[in-house]
Amino acid sequence: MIYTICYTFLAFLFYSVLGYIVEVISCSIIERKWVWNRGFCLGPYLPIYGISCLLMTWYLTRYENDPIVLFVMSALVCTIMEYITSYILEKIFKVRWWDYSEKRFNIAGRVCLENALLFGIGGMVCIYLINPILMNLLQHSNQTVILVLSIILGIIFLTDVTITVITLGQVKVASKKFKNKDATSEVSQLVRQEIIKNSALIRHMLNAFPKIDINKAKNPIANVKAYLQEKYLEKRKNKKKV
Repeated sequence: MIYTICYTFLAFLFYSVLGYIVEVISCSIIERKWVWNRGFCLGPYLPIYGISCLLMTWYLTRYENDPIVLFVMSALVCTIMEYITSYILEKIFKVRWWDYSEKRFNIAGRVCLENALLFGIGGMVCIYLINPILMNLLQHSNQTVILVLSIILGIIFLTDVTITVITLGQVKVASKKFKNKDATSEVSQLVRQEIIKNSALIRHMLNAFPKIDINKAKNPIANVKAYLQEKYLEKRKNKKKV
C-alpha cells in the first residue's frame, strides 16, 4: 500500500514537472524569449498537469485500443480540469489568472478549443508512450530508494504548497486597497507593482501569469480604473518633463 502511494506521488510529480517544461517551452516560443515562471508554486512543477495525467492513466487506459475515443476523452478530462481550476481560483482569490476570450470557441474565457485539441494529443502521448515507460521504471526501482525519494520530495512539495497558499492569501489581502474603483484590462501591471513591493514570493507568482486578467473578477482588485487613470496620467506627465 505504502509503495503504491509512493508510485502515485512520484508519477504525479513527474507529470507536474513535465507539464512545467512544456509550458516553459511553448510560452517561450510564443513570447520569443525564455519564460521561466510558470505556475503558482516556487518549484518547477504544475500540479494541474500531474492531476490530469493521473486521471487519464487511471480512467482512460481502457480506451487505448480506440485512439479516437482516447483523444476525445483526454481532451475532455483536461479541459474540465482547466475549467474547474480557473473557476475555483477565481472564486477563492477573486482574480482571473488566465483568459482565452480572444481565442475562438472558448467557454467563458476559461477554456478553448485550441487547448482542448492539444490536451487530446498530450493524452495520447501520455497513455501510449510516457506512462508505460514511467511505470516500468518505478516498478523496477529499489523500493527503499522509492520510499526515501518520495518522503524527501513530498516534504519539499508540501512546503512549497504551504508557502504558495500563504502568498496567495497575501495577494488577496493586498487587493483590498483598490476598493470602489472601476475595472480596466490595462490595470494588471499597476496592480502587480502595488502587490509585489514587499514580497518576492508574490512577484514569482504574478510573473508566472503575465497576462493575468483582473478585468473579469467581480471584487476589489477589479475596481481600479480611477487609480489606473491617475497613475497613467502621472507617468505621461513625468515623461514630458524629462
